[in-house]
Order: sequence, then C-alpha cells, then structure tokens
Amino acid sequence: MKNLKMITGIALMAILGFTSCQSEVDEVNGENPNTNAANSTTAKNFQRTSAFDGSSDDFIDGNSCTSVILPATATVNGTKVTLFSQLDYAQVISILGQFNNDQDTVVLQFPLKVKMSNYTEVAVNSQAEYNAIVNACTAAQSSGQSAISSLNITFPITILTYNVSLVQTGSVVITSEKELYTYMSNVSSTELFSVKYPMSVTLIDGTKTTVSSDSEFQAAINASLKAEATMKAAAENSKKLETILVNGKFKVESFLTAGANTASNYKDYTVDFANNLSVTAASTLSSTVNGTYAVSSQLEVFLKLSFSGNATFNLLNNTWKVTSFNATSISLQSTTNAAVTVVLKQI
Repeated sequence: MKNLKMITGIALMAILGFTSCQSEVDEVNGENPNTNAANSTTAKNFQRTSAFDGSSDDFIDGNSCTSVILPATATVNGTKVTLFSQLDYAQVISILGQFNNDQDTVVLQFPLKVKMSNYTEVAVNSQAEYNAIVNACTAAQSSGQSAISSLNITFPITILTYNVSLVQTGSVVITSEKELYTYMSNVSSTELFSVKYPMSVTLIDGTKTTVSSDSEFQAAINASLKAEATMKAAAENSKKLETILVNGKFKVESFLTAGANTASNYKDYTVDFANNLSVTAASTLSSTVNGTYAVSSQLEVFLKLSFSGNATFNLLNNTWKVTSFNATSISLQSTTNAAVTVVLKQI
C-alpha cells in the first residue's frame, strides 16, 4: 500500500508539472505528506506527546494535566509547608512517606497559579475553580485528548511543510516540546506537514528506540502507554503489599539458595513489619533483630530488606522482586541472582 501511494503521488506530480519537489518528498522516506493535516492522527500524536507534562508534582496536586507554580503553600498531613522551589518537594515526600498505612492528605492554599498542558499559566482562586480544572483533566484523559507523558522525543527534529498541492514550502527545526506543541497547535487547514525521519524517542521505562515513520511513531506511543499502565498497576500492588505487611506477622517459610533450603535457620523468628518502615524479627529465644524495609515499584513490585547485627538475617539483605503475593503468602526473588528465592508466610 505504501508503494502504491508513492507511485500515485509521483504520477500526480508529473501530471501537474511539479517535478522540482520530487527530491523533497523522497527526503521524507516515502511518507505521504497528504496524510498529515491539522486534524490527522499524526498531528494529534505529536501535540499530545509535546504537551506540558504536569505529572512531576502529582503527589502535591493530584492532577497530571497541570503543575503548581511555585512558590505555593500546602498543608501536608496537618503540617504547613511552603514550597519555594522543587528542592522543597523532598519535605513533602518525607512527610507523606513517614507512615505507609495512613491516609495522606494535601490541602492547597489558594490563590495559586498552575501551568496547563498548553503551557499557559492560570490563576486559581478557590478549591471550586481547581476542581473544575481537575474535572476537565479527567474528561480529557477519558476521551484520549490528554498529554502523553510516557514518551519523550529527542530533539531537534525537522518538519517539512507543504501546501495543498503537495509542493514543499519549507522546513522547520523544532528544538523543544513547547516549540513542537505550538507548531502542531497552529497548523492551518491549508497546510500539510511531514516529519523528517528517523527520530529517536525514549519510553517511560527507559527504553530508547528509533522510529522511521508515522506508523512506527504510533507503535512507540502504544508501547509507552502499555508500559505506563503496567507501572501504574505495579504502584497499586505495592500499596496493597504494604498493607499486607503491616497488618500481619510472618515466618520465613522458604529460603532457597543454590537449591538448598535454609529456612530452618529462621524457624524461631517472627517477622513483624511496622508502619514506620521498620521491621523486627523476634525470636522465641528472646533475641531480636532490627532492620528497615521499603516497598517500591517500576514495572514490577520490589521489597528491600536491611537487617543489622545478625549474620543470618544479613543474608536477607537484598532488593527482592515480588513474584507473587496474597493475604497469606509473599514470594520473593533476588534481583541479583534469580536462583535465590524467599517465601514469607503469614501466621
């Protein structure tokens, strides 16, 4: 089909006498610029991937379509925090992460300003006005019109421009997401465009790839959205795991290393995870081992254990991939040696 489009386009240009633009169309690697009008899928893809990403401060505003412009003030779990720069985000994160089974609350102080997906700044004077912005964001996400933050384009890129007769009218070098968003937002009904491929992109999971056509760009977006959905599911599972850990006490049911099960070394210990990220292994022989733990996620869920003062429990010090879990059992696999596994059984 692509070859048929190319042949048809060349024949049309020959009939109309536009032989001078033949080399320019070839420069686009065979992509027909007629497919890229202002309302085309490609135009929408580039606009959504270049829209302002407001997800970096979601732990404050709970809205990925906007970011709060600093300075701003918020009450975080009852503590008033003034944010002068992004360096102050650490204080908010510290308060939110102090306990892992509490109900976190962030109350913004109005008036404040937010930066929208289209890079404009808007004054917000009340919670009601802010709720309207959040609702508009939810609607945009539901209709597939919100920003795509799971894929980043490597700049610069070049856009070739055409008129409705397929005559190339020029080229534009785009050096940033804002420039790309502005360009795509202002393509008129009498203009056509085509991206000069190849182009490099990075997905949300860190995967870097090169795309050579509009269809490959669409495929990369699909892959990025799939990875993003996987990461969101892992984040939700990490919260579920934290709840299970805090609400129960555990035994080391299995500890396999090179095929040998050393769980008997821990048979006298009960492992108790507290909501302040501390963990205690108490023995029936009155000895206690203290440590810390952390649950995190990316594409998968991870449990990091760190014990001190006990050689046997030091063997558990690792960042473990959580291969499965439920209310009674948690299966772990070492991230450095897949042959090492641990099973914690709730008692």
